[in-house]
Amino acid sequence: MEEMGWASGVTRVAVLTGAGISTDSGLPDYRGPQGTWTRNPSLAGAFTEREFLASADMRRQFWREFNALHRADAEPNAAHRALAELDRTGIAIRVLTQNVDGLHQRAGSPDRKVLELHGSFANVDCRQCEQRGTTADALAKVAAGEDDPRCTCGGILKPSIVMFGEQLDSDVLNKARVIAAASQLFLAIGTSLQVEPAASLCALAVGGGANLVIVNNAPTPYDDMAVEVIREPIGTAVPRICRSIAAAR
Repeated sequence: MEEMGWASGVTRVAVLTGAGISTDSGLPDYRGPQGTWTRNPSLAGAFTEREFLASADMRRQFWREFNALHRADAEPNAAHRALAELDRTGIAIRVLTQNVDGLHQRAGSPDRKVLELHGSFANVDCRQCEQRGTTADALAKVAAGEDDPRCTCGGILKPSIVMFGEQLDSDVLNKARVIAAASQLFLAIGTSLQVEPAASLCALAVGGGANLVIVNNAPTPYDDMAVEVIREPIGTAVPRICRSIAAAR
């Protein structure tokens, strides 16, 4: 890889991560050749709020597939760890993640420095009484034979994630926009940049004067805005980028 001139003097970094950063941890992406939607297009319906809430069959399909979509034994990989290590160097880094797997935090990135734009698979919310519970408890019900797990009040349990057809939490999105606009370097890692409004954070960062660097194995709609597009595997590219930023402080 050529010398990363855009890394020089950077003290404020915003990082937008998508499913591609977690594939080395054994979690599938969504739109790649072996992605969740590519292999099983019908499963997208189970991630659509209206269909999930309206159809018991969709909910059953969701819970049947859950363990394959979100492996409990998945561990942070080199890219997650490199971002956490960069934070420990004193660089002001904020992670804006489209992922719901919690791997950034498990790698050592502080909770307060990770914005989960699309929520988290760790919890479920009752759509009737609004009580929040754990996904582990919901999965225990599935394992016990309850294929459409319900709250103790009888309400539908929905994973605490932003499904298709739902709006992002406005407070979380506004925080992400502030972080993007204030960054000097905006890294987009492992994301197709096809899902809005998260993808538009790239344009917001560039409009504020940041350099945009995209690390992804396929073209994105924002490649033309980037000072560099890196096709190198994420597991090697991200640690190298982080080392360059730390060394060029």
